[in-house]
Amino acid sequence: MADTKTILIAEDSSVILNLTKKILELQNYKIVTAKNGKEVINQVEKQKIDAILMDLNIPIKNGMECTREIRNHENKEISSVPIIAVTGNANNYTMEEFKEAGINAYLPKPLDFDMLVQTVKQYVS
Repeated sequence: MADTKTILIAEDSSVILNLTKKILELQNYKIVTAKNGKEVINQVEKQKIDAILMDLNIPIKNGMECTREIRNHENKEISSVPIIAVTGNANNYTMEEFKEAGINAYLPKPLDFDMLVQTVKQYVS
């Protein structure tokens, strides 16, 4: 399949990362991963990413900082990539803050995998 979409999973927990990766690979997505904010930025600059699953609590730069940095990127293809926030403590943020940072959608942890697949499909068709 030439039109395989690439999803970047930014997540520092390898358990969640591997599980999420398996779920999305079953949907025929190509998965690239990042364990921290620095790797997120490196990955989006290195290849075409179709959507990012962004854990908000990743080290070095958190998900909100990464999202802002991506939204301010000079490359339009990078700055417009859909970003789906994933967090176990969304109560720390309001929907307004998500919107303001440029987050397209948000999934609470523990992840509901049906919801995950549905949300990713919504942004990556």
